[in-house]
Amino acid sequence: VLDLDETLVHSSFQPTQRCQYVIPVEIEGNVYNVYVFRRPGVAEFLERMSVFYEIVVYTASMKKYADPLLDKMDPNHRISYRLFRDHCVNSEGVFVKDLGL
Repeated sequence: VLDLDETLVHSSFQPTQRCQYVIPVEIEGNVYNVYVFRRPGVAEFLERMSVFYEIVVYTASMKKYADPLLDKMDPNHRISYRLFRDHCVNSEGVFVKDLGL
């Protein structure tokens, strides 16, 4: 089970030319670009680990951001399952990942 943000990628709303992906996300009727930097070695890591493990990415991010990003990051479908914010438990305003899923 892997986390997405700050583990596999670093994302920012600040425009930059050096990112690997730009993901447009609609939030409250406005479209914002999220600029995403893939961590070095992520593609190779997913490729090699998928031989031995069932890979699950679990993120507290919204599906409308994470799903298109994972589609771009994982064109060979090495990630077996994707869990998003709606799979988290809201505990006093904090999204907590239930690893029981």
